[in-house]
Amino acid sequence: MAAWKNNLVYVWNVISILGVILILVGTGLIVSFSAIELMREVNNPYLGILIYFLFPAILVAGLFLVPVGILLTRNRLRGANPGAVPKYPVLDFNDPKKRKIAVFFTLATLIFSVLITLSGVKGYEFTESVTFCGKLCHVAMEPEFVAWQHSPHAKVKCVECHVGPGAQWYVKAKVSGTRQMLAVLFNTFPRPIETPVMSLRPSSDTCEGCHWPEKFFSPRIKKFYHYAPNEKNTPREVDLLIFINGTPETPLEGGVHWHIGQEVSYIPRDKSRQDIPYISVKGKDGKIREYMTGEKPLTTEQVAHGEKRIMDCIDCHNRPSHIYKSPGQAIDANLHAGNIDTNLPYFKKVAVGLMTNTAYKTTKEAKEAIDKGITDYYAKNYPVLAKEKSAQILKAIAECQEVYEHNFFPRMNASWQTYPNNIGHFNFPGCFRCHDDKHKSADGHVIRKDCNLCHKVMRQVQENVPSGAAATSFTHPVNIGDEIYKTNCSDCHQPPKVKHEEGKEGAVEKK
Repeated sequence: MAAWKNNLVYVWNVISILGVILILVGTGLIVSFSAIELMREVNNPYLGILIYFLFPAILVAGLFLVPVGILLTRNRLRGANPGAVPKYPVLDFNDPKKRKIAVFFTLATLIFSVLITLSGVKGYEFTESVTFCGKLCHVAMEPEFVAWQHSPHAKVKCVECHVGPGAQWYVKAKVSGTRQMLAVLFNTFPRPIETPVMSLRPSSDTCEGCHWPEKFFSPRIKKFYHYAPNEKNTPREVDLLIFINGTPETPLEGGVHWHIGQEVSYIPRDKSRQDIPYISVKGKDGKIREYMTGEKPLTTEQVAHGEKRIMDCIDCHNRPSHIYKSPGQAIDANLHAGNIDTNLPYFKKVAVGLMTNTAYKTTKEAKEAIDKGITDYYAKNYPVLAKEKSAQILKAIAECQEVYEHNFFPRMNASWQTYPNNIGHFNFPGCFRCHDDKHKSADGHVIRKDCNLCHKVMRQVQENVPSGAAATSFTHPVNIGDEIYKTNCSDCHQPPKVKHEEGKEGAVEKK
């Protein structure tokens, strides 16, 4: 009788002992790994998962098992000795042993409560971090994470755009994130990740915290630098005056941001929102004008039941933080910045060809091919220069390999071509999805394909433009006649995709 009256007899059972072990193990792991993280300044997403989720879960499991074991043992003893054990524990603080036990459990509860609370707070912070978003799912998120790191928003955390303020969207994001983590865990995520994100929060709730249309009204000069794919890598320059808005007095009366000065809606035919057969514009007088494309127009029933999307910032600025560049654009930028020597003959042509003419299976294979291709080209065609400029060639090779790493991701079947960028109309249809001279209203209005609606050429420097000549309109580097008005830029500057042996997409240049 005295043995089971001893308080330790309640804890001396398999379940409670296991609980005590889990408590000690969980606490020890949290403390030790947290110390490692602090002392070594480790920034590892998997370490965060362990410290803020797995180890606290072990601790909580132990805290749950201890009282469960005590309760089961007490019930067993009461069943074996009816009436000998009181129904409820007797807390007699006049008994020194019981008083010490009560103090111990109270302090232990406080310590563990603080530990679990801190883990919860740090866990919340961890799930809101860029490390969690970009590195935990390192394969699935590799393209977007790499692109974000080299974007104008590289100092803005993922959650500030993808979640934003407020509890409602926080809960939605965590529910969606749980599904995504399960997809990563079981390797069921799509390759490439599909865009646009259909459940993305409206830009008015996120982007306009820092940017808002009324803020931007003055026309701005933007310079575009290109280099010809010839022996001299001849530099070209186009200076555009871009009409962002109207005037300070009437900021939404014209220019690019006119589109969100009133309600513009559209029905896309495809998930990527690149094919837009129907558009409606609600004027300030409340009247609605509908535009329909002449090519495969929607039926009246399709318009009536179609899901209309109200146009916002993201419909044009759809890649604000995850920007991929074509090899041509990336090489142009490096040539202009001086990272690549412009005196390397035909460099742009050779480099772009190596990145686009073959669908590589791995990044390593691509980098080796770029190295070999450039080295062999100059050794064969310019042997003297290859020796004189060996350092410049090595640096140029390294820059090209970096361009590939930033814009091609074989593991995710993704590249710069996978995700259309709707700003402009050079590599993708962009503006010309609607401004194509083919969308007409019932009363004869046409959405014009007129470049001067949004910008004006102020200056152009290239081989076929006389030096100092006043610019009136864009001059194509090669005389293509009326095709400059009939054909979209992207029809030539967006090469078709091909599939390699393993079924992953790559890009080849048009011949």
